[in-house]
Amino acid sequence: MAKSFRSEGHGDLARVGVAVCHGFTGSPVSMQGWSDYLAEAGFAVNMPLLAGHGTSWQDLAKTPWQNWYRDFEASYLELSARCDTVFVAGMSMGGALALRVAALHPVAGVALVNPGLTFSDKRAQYSGLLKWVLKSVPAIGDDIKTPGISEGAYTRTPVAAVHQLSQLFSDTTKLLPQVSAPTLIFRSTVDNVVPDSSIDVIKAHLGSSELQVVPLENSYHVATMDNDAPLIFSQSADFFRRPHHAI
Repeated sequence: MAKSFRSEGHGDLARVGVAVCHGFTGSPVSMQGWSDYLAEAGFAVNMPLLAGHGTSWQDLAKTPWQNWYRDFEASYLELSARCDTVFVAGMSMGGALALRVAALHPVAGVALVNPGLTFSDKRAQYSGLLKWVLKSVPAIGDDIKTPGISEGAYTRTPVAAVHQLSQLFSDTTKLLPQVSAPTLIFRSTVDNVVPDSSIDVIKAHLGSSELQVVPLENSYHVATMDNDAPLIFSQSADFFRRPHHAI
């Protein structure tokens, strides 16, 4: 069952928060392992179920991108009210939402897994027109190298929601120069959903002077549920601990 997740944190890291965001057509299922790892380490964690997700693709078709952002921003703001330091983390579309929060709020850092800002499918640029004649297309979920693992994404992708996603990507790309926080990106060498041009856009426009890209050699798009998940979990936790040690 797809649902949001919240942890108060414990010990020395309870005042360090991480807002975690899942991807397009997916759910918190894809990020639960990462969130659990961070919570067990002591971080305060907030992971929402985004509007239009975790129900049906028909619901997603009726949801504007601003509602996705509203839900993730609210998770960040809730953490910032009770923590001294707050990071944002996201995968795929969740990466775009995390970058948008980082552009508009004083986050301590950004950790992204295969963040999306561009499309592999050229038809996406015509989604504003296609949505009137084509309701949905085949699913993009479960791009996972490890056999037998499912993120529980929708079985269809609503074209109207792809149009909303393209607007989110465009809006967020314009804001990238405003992202000044240290940024850590985990990038699968084989990703059948998000193209390399997404990373190129971030490299070209990100305002931060500190950007690190860590290659994932043994995972596909949903790397948080794939072979390289332990690497993502441990390296991101180290990244989130750094400012705490500096205090």
